[in-house]
Amino acid sequence: MADVALRPERDGDAQAIHAVVTAAFLGAEHSSGTEGAIVDALRASGSLTVSLVAEAGAAIVGHIAFSPVTIDGKDIGWFGLGPVAVHPAHQCQGIGARLIEAGLAQLRDAGAQGCVVLGDPAYYARFGFVSDPALTYPGVPAEYFQRLVLAGAAPFGVAAYHQSFAAS
Repeated sequence: MADVALRPERDGDAQAIHAVVTAAFLGAEHSSGTEGAIVDALRASGSLTVSLVAEAGAAIVGHIAFSPVTIDGKDIGWFGLGPVAVHPAHQCQGIGARLIEAGLAQLRDAGAQGCVVLGDPAYYARFGFVSDPALTYPGVPAEYFQRLVLAGAAPFGVAAYHQSFAAS
């Protein structure tokens, strides 16, 4: 993994990012199959707040996206993590964790108040994410929707991801 470098997305990366995201989620148990389209829609709407890639040589092998979320319909400086994707040939090497840590650091540096994620509680707990019954996301088991306070107090209410998450 020493030869894997992280960097911000650049012009010309979109097609490779789409391919990596699609490959990473192909056959995943809870995948909608639209993750690549979601990233494309976030980019097109200007809502891809943080977009980082992992490169091995000249090839993009991983990607992470962070985009704005609202709490009870209000923008209060919170963001959603996801999708995070690593090409299957490069999974289980810590690349996803490096992308998450780097993305969260960028959010902190930008003054973000917090981040939410919909995912495996056992995996995301290592980054400080916790389930909070005061912050909900309808339609999913509560333990899979988690939050990480970066500054200030934990919010309460109903979270909503950017409309780009309806992309197909």
